[in-house]
Amino acid sequence: MPKEIYIDPFTDFGFKKLFGEEESKEHLIDFLNQILPKEDLISHLQYGQNEHLPKTALDRKAIFDLYCTNQDGEHFIIELQRATQMHIVDRSIYYSSFLIQQQGRKGKNWNYQLQKVYVISILDFLLEERLGLGNALIHHGQIMEIHQHQPLSNKLNYIFIEVPKFNKSPAELKNRKDQWLFLLKNLPNLQKRPKALQERIFQRFFDRAKIAKLPPEEAEKYIIAKGKMGDYKNTLDYREAKGRKEGKQEGKLEEKENLALKLHGKGFPLNEIAEMVEVNPAEIEKWLKSSKK
Repeated sequence: MPKEIYIDPFTDFGFKKLFGEEESKEHLIDFLNQILPKEDLISHLQYGQNEHLPKTALDRKAIFDLYCTNQDGEHFIIELQRATQMHIVDRSIYYSSFLIQQQGRKGKNWNYQLQKVYVISILDFLLEERLGLGNALIHHGQIMEIHQHQPLSNKLNYIFIEVPKFNKSPAELKNRKDQWLFLLKNLPNLQKRPKALQERIFQRFFDRAKIAKLPPEEAEKYIIAKGKMGDYKNTLDYREAKGRKEGKQEGKLEEKENLALKLHGKGFPLNEIAEMVEVNPAEIEKWLKSSKK
């Protein structure tokens, strides 16, 4: 198997390195401008705090992969999803609610005017067939008037990109959108920069993506991130096997506990672990306390 030359963008570290740092901001702006409507094209971005806390201690917090605002104060959440999630649309709506609430101004004279919010989900899996979205690779959602099929508001926007559907070769890349989608899907499998990606922005992108150029501490973070991807795959394998296994409920619960403890040791957030092993977060907290005794 050939040695991996370039960072995998479908890792937490890789995505932030390639799109989420000041030095790589031009890559994020250029990528977003390929999928946004013409009226919302970006000339400037400012990265913001990606952890948004709930209003009460009983509510869940949200940690975004990337959060930023543009020159007009509009809000963008960019999420990278590796493992299949059955409720990805609901998750996007939930995340957008944080950015709606934070726009509220204290006082009785608030006029409820909102800045736009975009939740952009880059998926390494296919959306559920029950949604009936067809063969399109990129899906845009807004609040619609269902009879006239017209937007009621353009303030809430959801974009889902099904990367596995992109199958063009370098010779078939027709525009900048094709080029970015090709990189998202194929970057870690490349041994050199294709001739179809010779523009300056891609030269800088490939330079940042070289694993050999990472400082030692960043190379270690990348290795850990790749390990987490393996854990995600193991989790999927576990889910598939779980449906076929027979046995006592006690044995199945023990399997879930062992997997939850392993994922916690790898640094996964509690809410993600609960979703992957399909148990209540309170049950996981009980297992963690028990394991420390």
